[in-house]
Amino acid sequence: MKSTPQPQEIQEMFNRIAPVYDSLNDWLSLGLHRIWKLMAVKWTNPQPQSVALDLCCGSGDLTFLLRQQVIKGRVIGVDFSSELLDVARVKAKNRGYDDIEWVKADVLSLPFQDNTFDCVTMGYGLRNVQDIPSCLREINRVLKPHGRAAILDFHQPSNYFIANIQKWYLDNIVVTMADWLGKKEDYAYIYPSLQRFLRGDRQIELARQIGFSQSVHYPLLGEMMGVLVLAK
Repeated sequence: MKSTPQPQEIQEMFNRIAPVYDSLNDWLSLGLHRIWKLMAVKWTNPQPQSVALDLCCGSGDLTFLLRQQVIKGRVIGVDFSSELLDVARVKAKNRGYDDIEWVKADVLSLPFQDNTFDCVTMGYGLRNVQDIPSCLREINRVLKPHGRAAILDFHQPSNYFIANIQKWYLDNIVVTMADWLGKKEDYAYIYPSLQRFLRGDRQIELARQIGFSQSVHYPLLGEMMGVLVLAK
């Protein structure tokens, strides 16, 4: 098993893949990632006047979905990849979302006061942070009492057959397509990251230890994906 990448390595990787990030996500998930992201947003129960935060926002997909629900409130997208934030800003301008705030920051040390946000989302980010408990503590800290968070990510299925299908797909489809775009090594990291990532039941247990009042994990696509839904 490969060693855990350092934060700077992850940051540099996402900066490199920023130009192809959206197109590869669509191709590799057959567009299903858009459905999963919408589900995650809905689970946070955003309201028209909510203050919403999207962590590891990437090119802004979840941020824009939040913005569609939060009409009169405030929406902030956070990422530590300046290149992905640049892509998100261009997309936001093209969609007329000039009021979204984009912040470059580390999810382990968020530049926000306690009890600031009604809802928080994170898509494909928790698996890549160096300290998962610290990240969850930061989410708990910035959430308002009774606020909700939804964290979408890849998972390693417990079913042996499905796990082998996932590995075959990642090795033979994902990495091959990334290779065509000169990004083979950047996408080859996905499977090792899955091996290190906490399974759903462990995520639930950890979130409860940290202090969330509710913690539920919803498996998707035969456990190849999942959404951790939390309430403060």
